[in-house]
Amino acid sequence: MRRAGSVPSIVPHGDEHDVYIVEHHSFEHGRIWGEVNSETPGFEPVVSDLLSGQYVDPIRIVAFNVAEGWCRDASADVAHELRRRCDLQFRDIPFFLQDFVDRYEGRYRDVQLPLPMRLY
Repeated sequence: MRRAGSVPSIVPHGDEHDVYIVEHHSFEHGRIWGEVNSETPGFEPVVSDLLSGQYVDPIRIVAFNVAEGWCRDASADVAHELRRRCDLQFRDIPFFLQDFVDRYEGRYRDVQLPLPMRLY
């Protein structure tokens, strides 16, 4: 029973499953959190949505499970899965996901090498 003036919950009811949400850059609105389909809120739909171009400039992916009481950054897990699937299909990471995958896979990080010091 819903009380007058109460706000409907975004917490999934019934199933106690992990929910993944995508923060991405929208040209119209800046940085926003993508909508989540409450019937398919898991890992697989997020990866599929990313590969299909639903999010063209993803910033991070957050996973949470209200029933278990946890929340974490799942960006690295998703980046590795995107790379794995593209490798299995013998294709490159889509250009709109390349920065995201590189950032969370740890590839191409700027590293400053130590220079030899000369003491005179």
